[in-house]
Amino acid sequence: MNEMTEVTENQPSVASVALKYGLLGGLIIVIYTAILMTLGMGTNKLLASLGYIIMIAALVLAMQNFKKENHGYMSYGQGLGVGTLASVIMGLLGGIFMYIYTSFIDPNYMESIMDQQIADLEARGMSDEQIDAAIAMTEKFSNPAMTIVSSLIGYLVIGFILSLIISAIIKNRRPEFE
Repeated sequence: MNEMTEVTENQPSVASVALKYGLLGGLIIVIYTAILMTLGMGTNKLLASLGYIIMIAALVLAMQNFKKENHGYMSYGQGLGVGTLASVIMGLLGGIFMYIYTSFIDPNYMESIMDQQIADLEARGMSDEQIDAAIAMTEKFSNPAMTIVSSLIGYLVIGFILSLIISAIIKNRRPEFE
């Protein structure tokens, strides 16, 4: 029984590992996004999607670290918890950065996004009424405060899905009778 308590006492906290890697991943994503925006490539969908590779790497490293600190064991639920919480932290940092960027650094950024969206919709052959309806809907969610909320929700959903997959691969359950 003493060995069982020792293993439980040395178990790492899901929250502490998620906080560490969420902050690290979020910081890297913010720096990458800042570089893209500074170079005028913030609207390049291919380059922006590479940010997901940073997120995946942060989730894999977080789960591997948790497993290492937990004597080589990590349940599926623990991995899912670490990954999802780390994703929310990355989303919060990304959202705060976008809020600051669109509110103070480049207040015209959202307008340029709208202009590009209109051009994309016109290229698809949508009518003026359809474009106006789409833009009206987008404007409701394009204020700087909604940027934080949408970032949180987006990172939560994508992070949860990625965590389901990554956790299934990395997990290593502790034997029942040890």
